[in-house]
Amino acid sequence: MTPDAPQYRRYLTDFDSARTGHVFTEVLVVGTGVAGLSAALAAAERADVIVLAKGALEFSSTHWAQGGIAAVTAPADTVAQHVADTLTVGCGLNRREVVETVCGAGPQRIDELIAAGFAFDEHAGELALGLEGGHHENRVLHAGGDATGRALSDFLFVRAKAHERIRVFQQCFLIDLLTVDGVCCGAVTFHPKYGHQLVWAGQTVLASGGYGQLYRETTNPPGITGDGVAAALRAGACVADMELVQFHPTTLYIAGATRALISEAVRGEGAHLVDRSGYRFMADYHADGELAPRDVVSRAIVAQLKKTHGTSVFLDVRPIGVERFARRFPTITARCAEFGVDVGRELIPVRPAAHFSIGGVVVDTTARTNVPGLFACGEVSCSGLHGANRLASNSLLEGLVLGKVAGREAASAVNGVARPAGRLRNENPRSPKTLLDLADVRQSLRSLLWRNAGIERHGERLAETVEIIDFWSKFTLDKTFDDTAGWEIQNMLLLGRMLADGARRRTRSCGVHYRADEPADAPQRLHGGYRLEGGVLQARWLGLDFEPLAH
Repeated sequence: MTPDAPQYRRYLTDFDSARTGHVFTEVLVVGTGVAGLSAALAAAERADVIVLAKGALEFSSTHWAQGGIAAVTAPADTVAQHVADTLTVGCGLNRREVVETVCGAGPQRIDELIAAGFAFDEHAGELALGLEGGHHENRVLHAGGDATGRALSDFLFVRAKAHERIRVFQQCFLIDLLTVDGVCCGAVTFHPKYGHQLVWAGQTVLASGGYGQLYRETTNPPGITGDGVAAALRAGACVADMELVQFHPTTLYIAGATRALISEAVRGEGAHLVDRSGYRFMADYHADGELAPRDVVSRAIVAQLKKTHGTSVFLDVRPIGVERFARRFPTITARCAEFGVDVGRELIPVRPAAHFSIGGVVVDTTARTNVPGLFACGEVSCSGLHGANRLASNSLLEGLVLGKVAGREAASAVNGVARPAGRLRNENPRSPKTLLDLADVRQSLRSLLWRNAGIERHGERLAETVEIIDFWSKFTLDKTFDDTAGWEIQNMLLLGRMLADGARRRTRSCGVHYRADEPADAPQRLHGGYRLEGGVLQARWLGLDFEPLAH
């Protein structure tokens, strides 16, 4: 840490339990993606549950997911092969016990979804199984062609809304997690209609998603700003692997358009990657060509752009066939048409963008954090499942499996509902410093991290990045805001610092983390962890089982 590193407050906002509204529940779940809804449904089997959604349902990363769910359902496939593929892509940084648990439970979770009425796509009366990068078998199930996430999200949300023991609070922003004597007792929240509220819970499950909006180029919905990770850190949780961010190789690249995802399943169906001259280049970088792991394809695209001085490469989907492509990928077909790209005759311009947050809140094999009363699952967590690079379509599987684990364990741990014992309040001192323009800071932070902590990284640039973020932090973290824009940028500055500092400290390339200025051999088989101690960010290496090592 630099000598003049910023101080971080325990709570972002002022509140007084004597003047603030209170809500009570046995289990609080933060997030309405696949992990949060799976946790809520599992917990509701034996406990009353409140689910907080930051925005509307369609702004969860699950709702935007296209590819599918990786699980062993074909007779020729095996769980052992799924485990092996996950470990290989993860570059040796996986936690094997978690990998075996998630891959092993996959078939059962799929059976449960089908039994509950969820309709996967079929071909000739059998489940249609796709092939994606890093997989050695066709094992990716999908629904609605390229709308698996939306279909799954809608399905689970309908079930949660209909459950008599689940209440869903939409448009409810998590400001901070409440702790009393080191135990998590719920959350401090904000709702546009009801204002600040204290939600008291016997157990809390964090499933609020990742932090993809730290980058200028991202496939993530606008609200994915890492609020849950930041709140957990302020509450005393250990966070790890923040520098491990997966970049999706193929997002639609058109000036003025959002970076819409072009699913990896497109390449799995036979599409080719070509450069501006029409040259199919992936064979020059990896034996698996277009189906190499995502980190390999992303770096190959960056390298090819440098060679050809292009702004994008292109997906040639014509080998798939126009009718077949439109039937298999209706969402992508429609999105391309919106921007005047006729996939039957034209190439689709693509380039990488930030996609998935591998780092997050450290959890054990039962989804528990180091903070009593707090669980975490899904993209907000760091379970060790993905290692240094996520295998395609393992994210929805993770949410289904570990979300259920978190909900079940949280409900089992409930011993009544936490209630305020005396008056609880927080009042931050007023800052005399200049207030920076928050929109400028946000835009500049995202651009800075894209340039200096993106697909290729250099030690000197990462050190500069930390210094710049510290400067912005000194004039932003000392303020007390009353709106989501202020709280989001405070969270983003905290997470951005850990991301840049973690990338600086990890001097060996590994998976999604590529240091262009350091050799790629002998990667550091350790996890980079962070804690807040007395308002100061402390970094230390963690072992493969997340046991603390020396500073």
